[in-house]
Amino acid sequence: MPSDFVGRHFLCIFADAMKQMITILGPTASGKTPLAAALALQINGEILSADSRQVYRRMDIGTGKDLADYRPIVDGSPVDIPFHLIDICEPGTKYNLFQYQQDFFDAYQDILHRGKQPILCGGTGLYIEAVLKGYHLSPVPQNQDLRDRLEGKSLEELTAMLEQLKKENGSVMHNKTDVDSCQRAIRAIEIETYNKEHPMPLRELPAINSLIIGVNIDRELRREKITRRLKARLDEGMVDEVRALLAEGIPAEDLIYYGLEYKYLTEYVIGHLTYEEMFRQLEIAIHQFAKRQMTWFRGMERRGFTIHWIDATLPMEEKVDQIRTLMK
Repeated sequence: MPSDFVGRHFLCIFADAMKQMITILGPTASGKTPLAAALALQINGEILSADSRQVYRRMDIGTGKDLADYRPIVDGSPVDIPFHLIDICEPGTKYNLFQYQQDFFDAYQDILHRGKQPILCGGTGLYIEAVLKGYHLSPVPQNQDLRDRLEGKSLEELTAMLEQLKKENGSVMHNKTDVDSCQRAIRAIEIETYNKEHPMPLRELPAINSLIIGVNIDRELRREKITRRLKARLDEGMVDEVRALLAEGIPAEDLIYYGLEYKYLTEYVIGHLTYEEMFRQLEIAIHQFAKRQMTWFRGMERRGFTIHWIDATLPMEEKVDQIRTLMK
C-alpha cells in the first residue's frame, strides 16, 4: 500500500475523531440529494457523492445528476452547496471501487481540514459500504488468460461462476446490477479472482464513524416517481445526450456497459430496440434496480450497520430536524 495514501488516511482518522460523518442513502427517486443539500445548508456541510455513474462528465441526464438539487433556495435566491466526486472522469473509461475509495478519502480529508461537515449521499451501496467499513482494494489488473477462457460463455454461466467465487471469498461485491452484461460479469469475475489470490486483511483500513440516515419511500410512490421522472428526462433530451456521446466517438458497447439508461437508450439509438421497447424495458429495469438497492441496504443492516430510516414524504424541514436530533 502506498505510504502517502496511508499517511493521508490516518490524517483522516484523526480529524474524523472530532467530526462524525453523516451518510444519507436510499433508493433512486427517494429524494436523497435535496435532503442532503438542505441539511448541508444548516450544518456548514459539503456533499460527497456515492453514485457510481455520476462520476462521468457529460453523462448528466441519464445519471440523474440534477445539479439544481445542490442549490436550495433561501430568501428567494439559490445557495450553492459544495459537492464532490461528480464529473471527475471521462465517458468511456471504467471507473471502479478502488478509484472511488482513493478519490473519496482525498475529498473527505479536504472537507475535514477546512472545518466543514462531510455528508456522504448516494445510492451505490457498494461504494457506501466500502468507505464506511474501511477496506481498501488494490487496483485489479486485467487477466487476459482468464478473459480468453471466459470468452463465449453465456451471461448465465458467468453469473454462476461469479456467485461461486463470491461464496468462496465471503464477498458482498458485485450484485446483479453489476453483472447485467457479459463484459461486466467477466470484469467482476476478474476482480473476485484477484481478491481471492490477494487476501483482504492485507489491505484493510479503519472504518469511518458515521451516522447513517436512510430515506424510506413507499414502494408504490417510488414506482410512480420513477416512471414520472423517466418521462421527464426523456423530454429533457436524454436520447440526444446518448447520441452526442456516440458522436464524440465513445463506442456503443462502452455506453451499454454503464447499464440502465445508457444501456437501453444506446440500444434504441443504434436500432436494436424501438422507442416503445426501450421505454418499457428501461422502466422495468429501473424499478428492479431500486428494489436491489433496498435489498443492499437491508443487507447492510444485517452486516452490522445501524440505519435510521426517515419517511421520504415528510416535509423537508421535519426531515432535517430529525437528522439534527439524531446528531445530538
